[in-house]
Amino acid sequence: MPDSVEIRPLAGLRASVSVPGSKSYTQRALVIASLAEGKSRLRNPLLSEDTEHLRRALGLLGAKFHPLGEDLLVTGTGGKLAPAAEPIFLGNNGTATRFLLSLLCLGEGDYRVTGTPRLCERPVRPLLGALGALGGRWTCGGKEGHLPLTIHGGGLRGGRAVFAGVESSQYVSSLLLSAPFAREDVEIQVRGALASRPYVDLTVEAMKAFGVRVESEGENHFLVRSGQRYGARDYTVEGDASSASYFFLAAALCRGTVRVAPLSRGSLQGDGRFLRLLEELGCTVFSGDSWVEVRGNPLREGEFVFDMGEMPDMVPTLAVLSALRRGRTLIRNAAHLRIKESDRLGAVARELAKTGIRVEEKPDGLVIDGGNPAGAEIETYNDHRIAMSFAVMGLAVPGMRIRDRACVGKSFPGFWDEMAKLYGGRP
Repeated sequence: MPDSVEIRPLAGLRASVSVPGSKSYTQRALVIASLAEGKSRLRNPLLSEDTEHLRRALGLLGAKFHPLGEDLLVTGTGGKLAPAAEPIFLGNNGTATRFLLSLLCLGEGDYRVTGTPRLCERPVRPLLGALGALGGRWTCGGKEGHLPLTIHGGGLRGGRAVFAGVESSQYVSSLLLSAPFAREDVEIQVRGALASRPYVDLTVEAMKAFGVRVESEGENHFLVRSGQRYGARDYTVEGDASSASYFFLAAALCRGTVRVAPLSRGSLQGDGRFLRLLEELGCTVFSGDSWVEVRGNPLREGEFVFDMGEMPDMVPTLAVLSALRRGRTLIRNAAHLRIKESDRLGAVARELAKTGIRVEEKPDGLVIDGGNPAGAEIETYNDHRIAMSFAVMGLAVPGMRIRDRACVGKSFPGFWDEMAKLYGGRP
């Protein structure tokens, strides 16, 4: 596969595409099924670079995985984790890292966790502090609050963990997933803002599907009773709303129609809310039981302000849309994007500027003055969401070239094949 690809502009668009299973649900299901007693069947799981790093790590801890066509059979550990015979390498998978730091506390012995240089720059200090409050123990191998680090097993005592505002909902989800195995009840409270709150709801839903109940003690206040256990399940992973967003963007930019399946508009996935934003800007949305269709119309002009705290991964997608819409777009409450696979706010601002679009970078967002962007070679920063967003921009802007096209494999290995369907199947 070439290192870069030039995107051909598209005149006229009516297409149907498929998206893989949700990355968010797949990673939660992999963790839960690995902790469950018995064999679970995961239907439509995402098979990607990120999920492979997580699956390999869970395999080192004693879970067993057997492919069944496009499904995955998982034999769980019942919460009895094996010692790891080697360091646990997680690539640049921030979600898996956070989930595993809590899970590893349940094991025996020491577990060394590491990843790419970028992953080792991404902070986990707030999670480590909460784990300490619940009886977890660790040793950092370098910079405090960052990987590489060693988790010392022995179990979690339980008790109460308090966050004073959280830049990542994954800290809360991490504690919730492992909480049933603590010796005492686990109470989690977030004082102040909780970024990406819908993803905590998604975690609670996945836990319930496998038989564990999370009690709500008020806004951002959770309780998990000790002694509960996950049971093996036949579990279907719904389609990925984040992956679908790029094809909805294509419909909006090309004023065409794109249908995406399998996907439900009623999903708890936070990025599904991007559809409301498209409607606000003038698009029309249709949906059925297992599909969603977007029809692009002339985009509304003028100034719009969007709070992206509940769907931060949609900022690059929205930024590209904003570059081609007449008017000013203010994107706010997305400071936590600076600790993703790249500094996404900085990356988006730099790459849009290459196309001639005026962008002002704020500490927590962007101000974009839309217009008529020109083609440019886009640096992707090894960030799948930068690559996919700017690839779709090339459908409406001649001369767009995307570097490191393979980086989409982190979440959507089949992205370029689905892009080809927009041209009637021609690559």
